[in-house]
This record gives sequence, C-alpha cells and structure tokens, in this order.
Amino acid sequence: MRIVYRLLISLVLPLLLTVRRLTGRDQASDLAQRLGAGQATGGKGSLVWLHAASNGELTSARPLIERMLARSPDLRLLVTTNTLTARDLAQGWGEPRLTAVLAPVDFDWAVRRFLRANRPAALVIIENELWPNRIAACHAAGVPVLVAGARLSEHTARGLARVPSLVRPMLGAITWLSAQDAASEQRYRDHGVDPLRIGPVVSLKAVARGRSSTVPSPLAWARPLTLLAASTHEGEEALVLDAFLAARDRVPGLRLILAPRHPRRSDEITRLVADRGEGCAVRSRGEVPGGDAIIYLADTMGEMDTWYAAAGMTFVGGSLVPRGGHTPFEPAAHSSLMLSGPHVANFTDAYAALWAQDAALRVTDAPSLADGIVTLSVELAHPPAPPARADRARKALAPFADHAGLDVILAALRAAVTGETTAPRGNA
Repeated sequence: MRIVYRLLISLVLPLLLTVRRLTGRDQASDLAQRLGAGQATGGKGSLVWLHAASNGELTSARPLIERMLARSPDLRLLVTTNTLTARDLAQGWGEPRLTAVLAPVDFDWAVRRFLRANRPAALVIIENELWPNRIAACHAAGVPVLVAGARLSEHTARGLARVPSLVRPMLGAITWLSAQDAASEQRYRDHGVDPLRIGPVVSLKAVARGRSSTVPSPLAWARPLTLLAASTHEGEEALVLDAFLAARDRVPGLRLILAPRHPRRSDEITRLVADRGEGCAVRSRGEVPGGDAIIYLADTMGEMDTWYAAAGMTFVGGSLVPRGGHTPFEPAAHSSLMLSGPHVANFTDAYAALWAQDAALRVTDAPSLADGIVTLSVELAHPPAPPARADRARKALAPFADHAGLDVILAALRAAVTGETTAPRGNA
C-alpha cells in the first residue's frame, strides 16, 4: 500500500506545486522550502522540529512553544507550516531561537533532505498532520516523533480503516502521542497505537486562550450589537447572512463581521452578500465600513482575536455544515456569547459542557440562528456586564484548560530526546 501511496504522491504533488508556482502563490524560495531546503538559522544547542499545518494549529501550539523555549534556554525550534500565512505569523513573533519555514512535502527525498540539513533531535506534530513518508523517514533516521493535541474524527478514522497496511506502520512509528479528547485517543488505540505510548489527554486549544490583539479594530460598531461569524465554511455563509438579516429586522442596530475559514473565498462571499441586496467593506482591500454599513468581510489571517474583541456575539463556524466545528475557547476568553450548530465533533466534550450549563446556544438552521442572535442581543442589551452566560461559558470550559498538560508534553519530549524508556502516560 505504501508503494501505491508513493505513486499517487509522485503524480499529484508535482502538479500542485507547479500550479502554485505558475499562479504566483509560491515564489521560487517558497518552492525550495517545500522541497526540503528549509533550514534553521543561527544559534547552537539542540534543535526540535515542530510542525503546525496552518494558523489555527500554530496558534494552539503557541503556549507550548513559549514554555519549551522558557524551560530550555539552549533549545532552538524549527517551526514548519503548510501555509505562507502561518509561516509569516510564526516569523512575526520575533523569537530569536525560532526559525519558521514551509514544511517539506511528503516526498521521501524531500523529507530526507530536510532531515540531513537540520538534524533535529525530535519532531513534534500538532494535532493531525500525519504523513507516512515523513514519519517513516524520521523513524529511519532515529528522530523521535511526538504528536501533541492529536485529533482523529470518526469520519477520518473510517477512512484510515480502509488502508491498514499504510496506517498501521505509520502509527507504529510514533514515539508518543497525547490526544486532544478521549474519543480521539480511543480511535488511535483502535488503529494500533501502543497504549504504553499514549499520554494523558491535553487540549492545546483549551490552553491557548484568546489574547489581547495587537491589531486595532477598524470598526466603530457597538460591541453588544455586533455578531462575528468565525471561521465559516462553504455552505454556511448563506445561512449566516439569511439569519443575520432576519434578526436585523427585529433588532435594527445589528452589525455582522464575517470571517471565513479560507480567505481565498472572499469573492464568492461578496457575491452572496450582493445577492441579498447588501454591500460589504472588505478587510483585505483596506476598506473601512461607512456609517450605514452593516457587514464587514474580515478576509485576512491572524486577526481573529481582534474580531472576537469587537463582537459581543460569535457564531462558531464549521458547525452548521459537517466540518466538526471550531474552537469555543477563544470566543469564551473574550466574553463573546456563543452560538453553534450541531456538528461539533472536533470539540465534543467542550460543547457538551457548554450546552449542559446553558452557556452557549445550539442552533440547527438559519431560522434558529436568527432566533439565537435576537436572544443574545437582548441579553447584551440588559447587563450585567459581562453577561451571566459569558461567565457560565468560562466556568464550563475551565476544566479543559490544563496548563499542567504542557509540562507532560515537555517531559515526554525530554524522555524521547534523551532515550529514556518511559514517558508520561495516562491510564494505559
């Protein structure tokens, strides 16, 4: 099966890389990094390779990164990402012991080239970026592979079950794994990860609470009347727009910040807005909403904390369509009252706690979302400030924010690097 995988990779990846280069999405230097030429710069001491696919994973990993660097003054980090925006985000942190480059694609030779150039002491993978050739190359080179905040949805697990000859060796080469929830942990066990290599559950996203934004908001809108649709996916924006406009008929002062998960869909979303007889100011164009504007398209990356801080209400995207839902921890940290759809498999336990304590509203379609927006608008119009629902949300999510879990991950990393035979485990 791995031979088939290599064949498919050799056919598909060159085409994708060529398209990115020809369309100007990647420069020559970017392409070189994707082919394994990325290198850590400066400094001495042990080098750890940490991979986070995109902005979301990188943001969730930031507390871990900060603790790693603080606890080990001689440690250097080579952070790889799949996207240009995430690489730029990591570079923008200004950490002198951190180098950020694009990750090598899953060619055997590209990964081996990357490993020879950098000789990392270990690879730490954030969430679910498991690539067969990458893990096999690390295993062959004696580089321990750890997975932190590992996520495995039921849908993905069913797909993996169809290719056991590819998946079992890959998972068997993992040195240590900490899942982000109990369901993911069980699925990894079912797919052959040795229980002795599984540590306690640690939700990185729960630890990575919202931060004060360094990006000033261009909006002069009243926060209690501002709704943020955060990280929406295809099929959701139409529902959100219909719900928002219906709610606005009942609460005339409402405003909407629409922040799609994939900013490249900006033109598609502006057409949806126009189809409803409305216009919108677009963040990526430098536009600022005028006095009568009611919709702002936040089609940029790395600015979500700005929008959470500007919005008294947040609809959490990826939940009205079957994408598993996005994090409730960041809006809760900003005391932004939450609404979500039923598709929350990525954070099942967290949403169950929120709903059990009536700390977030569960909606199923555009009419129920409209009703929910009106309900929260009324609550925000009649303080206490912050509203009681915001306080309940923080209390419901507090048990998931186990900062001690970061130390467990660091202990496992030290054990892997030093060759210790034991590492922190759960109730295996």
